[in-house]
Amino acid sequence: MKRLKDSHFGYLLLAPSILLVILLIGYPMINNIIISFQKIPLNPKLPSDFTGLKNYTSTFLDKNFYSSLFTTVTFTATVVSLSTALGLFAAMYINREFRFKKLVKALIILPYIVPAISLIFSWKYMFNNTYGVINYIFVDLLHMFKVAPLWFDNKYSSFALVVLFSVWRFFPYAFISFYAILQTIDNSLYEAADIDGANRWYKFKSITIPEIMPVLATVVTLRTIWVFYMFTEVFLLTKEVNTISVYLYQVAFARKDMGKAAAISIILFAIVFTIILNGRKRVLKDVSNE
Repeated sequence: MKRLKDSHFGYLLLAPSILLVILLIGYPMINNIIISFQKIPLNPKLPSDFTGLKNYTSTFLDKNFYSSLFTTVTFTATVVSLSTALGLFAAMYINREFRFKKLVKALIILPYIVPAISLIFSWKYMFNNTYGVINYIFVDLLHMFKVAPLWFDNKYSSFALVVLFSVWRFFPYAFISFYAILQTIDNSLYEAADIDGANRWYKFKSITIPEIMPVLATVVTLRTIWVFYMFTEVFLLTKEVNTISVYLYQVAFARKDMGKAAAISIILFAIVFTIILNGRKRVLKDVSNE
């Protein structure tokens, strides 16, 4: 009886949070699903028309959808892998005693805490073809180019720069997560490996990776979700990188096709949810087997 009362009290304490989640997430999701089967008029006073699966079929027949999806998958895979690897490397390097350690940690975390809009326009100024410091170095000092390149107006260079910006901007998140878990690993494991004559790679593969695997799975999962839907950084840096979030923005607000935009968001949710669920199951299964 007492346990039952405690569980009721626990549910009572959770009720405000559950209600808030339903209002902020549940209702918009249900409303979005309803909109995906409709054609929404520009005039909000006019009634919506039920179109069935037309918005979904239109999306699957749109070649721009597949093009932006391919760009997004490539962008996400590159950014997540590079930022995760860089964060892990930085965490392992910082996880020791040396001079100016606090200063180095502050410099690493700095791009993650600075407002995104400031960093974005700083990068645009750096790569400006008229007064940017990058073109000054490459053109005026090193004479690598005869004419200052338009970095953010070229399809390939803009993609590379957006990837580089995203890795630099978000790798501190991986660094903070890995640095925290590395400090909890028992040093006796590494000492025992040293006695057995293990090299650095073997210790990394056999000790470090299994110990940080739950955190690694979480970092990769969250970063995949965030990067997949990244909009502000891509949209403000260049118009040449057409990721799925930019494509969704164009459909919803440039073409004013809210029904198709809702259908696209549902499709993307299903894709990301499936990928993340399968990935986490595989990683956590490997951890449990070890």
